[in-house]
Amino acid sequence: MPGIEGDRFGSRADDYARHRAEFPAASVDRLVAGGVGLAGQRLLDLGCGTGTLARQFGARGCRVTGLDVDGRMLAAARRMAVDDGVSVEWCEAPAEDTGLPGTSFDAVVAAQCWHWFDGDAAAVEVRRLLVAGGLLAICNFDWLPLPGSVSGETEDLIAAHNPSWDMGGIREPLPPAVEQVERAGLELLETWVEDLDVPYRADSWRHRIVASAGIVNLSSEAAAAFDADLERLLAERFPGDEVVAPHRVSVLVARAPAPAG
Repeated sequence: MPGIEGDRFGSRADDYARHRAEFPAASVDRLVAGGVGLAGQRLLDLGCGTGTLARQFGARGCRVTGLDVDGRMLAAARRMAVDDGVSVEWCEAPAEDTGLPGTSFDAVVAAQCWHWFDGDAAAVEVRRLLVAGGLLAICNFDWLPLPGSVSGETEDLIAAHNPSWDMGGIREPLPPAVEQVERAGLELLETWVEDLDVPYRADSWRHRIVASAGIVNLSSEAAAAFDADLERLLAERFPGDEVVAPHRVSVLVARAPAPAG
């Protein structure tokens, strides 16, 4: 997450690490079935943040490097990897210019971060990093703001507190990513989308939202005012210790070309 975006998220790295739901295990299983994350693979997690996918693939026997531009996110990732007993190498660098050796990875993944990159430059860098026939998976996992759902009503509240926020609504992140990877010479293999409900403790949902893009750039006073309104919203509209938030997984898988001949 480059530049100011990384600064924003890094300031809430602990909340981001503790309260954001991990990429669903069933979706990881599907990636592995398609060849991304096989045991023994050299795998790079671009824009790894707090290392959700890096740790999951490390636990499955991959030789993982997690890369992020924000050292605070990497520090949280390191702590969680130690707690999980998972071995991961960590690298602080931008996705567009990693400084890592070429043709050094069998697979590259990017989870809920590609939209923060210069997609064309990142795709060119991925092609440089992948071995011939290596795989790229661009993965998105975010709340789905359906009307009347806790996701939708929370998003409405974010927009009320931060009118300049322009990342709401049901977004389709895959089409621009498809164009970018194809311009870089990677072969598109598949895309897939699935929706699921994700349970959250009510307090974790509040922490997760305060660490999200729509709130993390607000002043501490404005963020506190938002959180108080969110607490009231949950108590009135979604009472109880747990909320169920609709989410969407969307994935693109592409392959680096094999040598000519």
